[in-house]
Order: sequence, then structure tokens, then C-alpha cells
Amino acid sequence: MRRYKRTLVAVAFATTVAAGTTGWASGNAQHPVTGPPPGSAAWTADTSLGRALPDPASAAPAEVAAFFGSLSDDERQWLVHRHPLVVGNLDGVPVRLRYRANALALRGTAYERLAGRQILAFDPRGRGQVAEVHGDLERARQVSVVVPGSDIDAGTFDRASDPYGTPAGMATALRAAAGGGTAVVAWTGYTTPVGVGLDAATGKLAEAGAARLARFTEGLAATGAPKPVLFCHSYGSVVCGLAADEVNARDIVVLASPGMRADHVRELRTDARVWAAKDDSDWISKVPGVQLLDLGHGNDPTDPSFGARRIPAELAEGHTGYFVPGTDSLRAFAAIANGAADPAGAADPAGAGVADPTAVGDRAAVAGGSLEGVAR
Repeated sequence: MRRYKRTLVAVAFATTVAAGTTGWASGNAQHPVTGPPPGSAAWTADTSLGRALPDPASAAPAEVAAFFGSLSDDERQWLVHRHPLVVGNLDGVPVRLRYRANALALRGTAYERLAGRQILAFDPRGRGQVAEVHGDLERARQVSVVVPGSDIDAGTFDRASDPYGTPAGMATALRAAAGGGTAVVAWTGYTTPVGVGLDAATGKLAEAGAARLARFTEGLAATGAPKPVLFCHSYGSVVCGLAADEVNARDIVVLASPGMRADHVRELRTDARVWAAKDDSDWISKVPGVQLLDLGHGNDPTDPSFGARRIPAELAEGHTGYFVPGTDSLRAFAAIANGAADPAGAADPAGAGVADPTAVGDRAAVAGGSLEGVAR
């Protein structure tokens, strides 16, 4: 009988997806970009400095940071010019060197428009991956990382139409709301699903993305950055759920989430505070909060039974409206980014009421955030 019920659930769920009633109707299968940066073979074979260079496939970001710390400025610049794609993508390399290396790597490419910006990573393989820093990452008191969902790559990293549905637009809005003490990284460092097909309904791309996100945050720590806050949109929240026990984040914020591959925050095995936001008009609400084998992503993080702290999103509209200036969700995101949320004042998600980061009183001033006009 139990097997029969599970079969019925599986058939019903698969039929729902195939019929497109959840929004998962179309998409092209993607192959995740993994492994060390392009140009790594030439890098490891380079003996021009008279010593071995750290292997991009095996060296930890802390080892990379220590290696670059031992070089003279001339030696660092030598490597930047000989191996821009490796230096620009190697976690643990000093931030300014990565900016310089990626500016060189972007020249003559279809993404050359990004060359004048603070590009922390640029990988031309596949559909292209890119990470951009908004603010001063080397001096920031707080750091946030935006992890996007489907249809984002180097070509759609920013766009005039639906700007707040792109990582660059989200990061721009968050930095403006949070203020100058916060740096925000718009991170498109994994192969995202295209459309809302099978890739978006399964965990294959998210698993590859989780490993890359964990290494990226390890690289931030190796260069002296504070623990990041992760803002994970849509399928990006699946990535963050799988990476939660390795990213060493201060907070994990999921929005428009189809699930985190867990039924409760305890299953994420993280000490980070976990927050969730979803507006009533978001089509993601039609996605079933279940997981069967590799299909589906588990419980809705905004469901009280999941145990996350709920973020208000009454003023957000649709699937990409959470970072729009003036929304209650963006003001709450800025408060969390600045460390203003008080876990001691959060209501039990399973009990009466919900946790509200917009109601933490004067601690916001201490943390450098402003919550004026947030509580409604």
C-alpha cells in the first residue's frame, strides 16, 4: 500500500510538471561547467618564477592566498599578464589582482562591456560565468553574495528589461539600500538552468553549483573578508541549500524558492540564520513542495514547518520583484546584510507570529543599518 501511494504521488507530480501547471514547462538540458579555470594546464607547466605554481585543481584558497602573499609585486603582475584567466578565477588571489586579470581576459570577447567594472571572476566556458563586486570588498564591514536562479549567465548577467531579476540589478539595489559599509558580490559562478524544464526541477546543476559556491566563499575568507550573507533567488536557493553546511555564511536568505533540498532547516546542517521570503503573486507558489528521488526540491522554506525566519514581502510583485526599491523585502534584506537582525527577538517560526528582521529596534544603528520606515 505504501509503495502504491508513493507511485501515485510520483505520477501526479510528474504529470503536473509535464503539463506545465507549475510553470516548469520548457527548457534545454545543460551540462555544468566544473573543474579548474581555463588555462590551468599552461599555468601548472609554467616554471618562469623558478618554483611551482599552486595547482588550481587541488590547492585550497588559503594556500593560494599564502602563495601570492609570498610574491613581489612584479611577480604578481607577471602572472596576471601571462595567465589572466587563471589569476582572475582562482579563489584566494588578492581582489585587486583578480580585477586586473579579468579586465585583460575580457578584452576582445563578447562580454568586453564588463571590462571597466570590478569583475572578480570571468569564465568564458559554456554560456559564460561572471562575478562582479559592488562596493569596496577589501574594506567592507559586511559582505553579501547574490546567487541567481535560472536563465542567468554572462550574457544575461545584467539587462535593461527586468533589471531586478538579474544578479547585477539585485546587487546594485541591495548595496544602495544597505549603504557604503556593505560590499555585494553578484555571483553567477555556476551553470544555471535554461527555462523551467527538467534541469530546474532536479538537483544536477545545483550540486555542481554548490561545490563552486563553497569554494568561492572559502576564497573570500582566505582574502580576509567577513562571513558573507547569501541572498539566493529561485533555483539559486537550491544551490544554497546544498552548500549550506560548507559556505560558513552568517545568514542565508532565500527568496522565490522552490525548496532547498530539505524539509527543515536542521537538515541544512548550518549555524547560519536562515530566512525566507515569498510574495503572494509569485508563480513559484504553484511548485509542489515535495521531493521524490531527484525530482522536486522539498518543503517550501516559507512554510512555518520548515523553521526559517519569515521576511515580509507584501510589496514585492511577481517572481523578480523582491529587490525593487521601496519594497518591504528589500528593506529587510538591507537590515540583514548590515547585521541588524536580532535572533533573540525572532518569533518561533512554528509558533505564533513570524520572525521579522524589520523589528529589531536600535541595534540597527549599532550595526550600521537603517530600519526607518520598515516596520509596517
